[in-house]
Amino acid sequence: MNVLFVNSIARNKFGGGEKWMVNAARGLGARNHNVVIASKKNSRTIEYARSKGVSTKVFEIRGDLSPLTTLRIAHYLKQHNIDILICNLNKDVRVAGLAARLAKTPVVLARHGMLLCSRKWKHKVTITNLTDGIITNSRTIRDTYSQYGWFPADFVKVIYNGLDIPEKVEPYNFAARFPGKKIIYSAGRLSGQKGFNYLIEAAAILRKERSDLLFAISGDGKLEDDLTNQIRRLKLEDTVALLGFSDDINPMLKGCDLFVLASLFEGMPNVVMEAMAMGKPVVATDVNGARELMGTNESGTECNTGIIIPPRDPHAIADAIRSIIDSPSTLSTLGQAGYERVKNTFTTEAMVSNLERYLLQTLSEKTAPVSGLRSY
Repeated sequence: MNVLFVNSIARNKFGGGEKWMVNAARGLGARNHNVVIASKKNSRTIEYARSKGVSTKVFEIRGDLSPLTTLRIAHYLKQHNIDILICNLNKDVRVAGLAARLAKTPVVLARHGMLLCSRKWKHKVTITNLTDGIITNSRTIRDTYSQYGWFPADFVKVIYNGLDIPEKVEPYNFAARFPGKKIIYSAGRLSGQKGFNYLIEAAAILRKERSDLLFAISGDGKLEDDLTNQIRRLKLEDTVALLGFSDDINPMLKGCDLFVLASLFEGMPNVVMEAMAMGKPVVATDVNGARELMGTNESGTECNTGIIIPPRDPHAIADAIRSIIDSPSTLSTLGQAGYERVKNTFTTEAMVSNLERYLLQTLSEKTAPVSGLRSY
């Protein structure tokens, strides 16, 4: 197959969706498919893809309507005989998806790592006319879309994220910088979605009780100044540390005691999977894919890899941390269960196999009535 991924996320943004795209491209490439990732010039997505040996192409998609860019993409799709176009953002569907229709590209798919499609008419018109399906990473997203009544039963395909567990990770030495502290770690873009303001409020609650906790946050973004001011206002300079952006958070995960996801919404939160892969217990808000990832009992109320809490609730965050942070055996048991779950269920190999199978099947269905499936 010849596959083109298009992702027009801002140059300085990089998260789980971009990691998924690069991992998918690498995995498909290793199986002798021709795969290219297109994004903005000098973007973190392009830089990361190149560092992983993935071929890249620059397309500047800045809005929902860009006739010249659409024509350029259409030319590229024809010139390189692209079989499958996979779009990340809604504007990618509108610009690149239209190009694919003009170029008669056999298969156009949207990849939704979170709820990107609402009940707005423009989403209905563009998604149903410019794509042949949606790939998502969470049953909750699929079930939400099914309620819209727009899509056939098999239009939305769930393919869980996957990752490779590194063989050896050297733990970050938090003790050298923060001696005597137990480390509660979090990571993500410093944006409202990630709920770091609630995590900082939880730190303030616990700081009134004890001084041995350190909340460390990796990431950068537009709310950095706001969060810094919140830390100062609450006099938490000795309790909360903003560590800045890191393209490899595994050492911090390996060196912390507990990981917290405070997000208000997510798809399948990659960072939770990464924490579990490093053998760390997780406290996570009850966002889309958290339950599926962490695993719950039959009633859906408990999991053996950590604690699930409601979003926007600093007291719930504080209670969850308080309940386990002083029990090394509990932390170890939860962390080991998380590691086993990722190792057995959420590997890159499984993800790529499921993705390849789905892409080949969809391509076969779209091409067989006309000329039959090309041989790969």
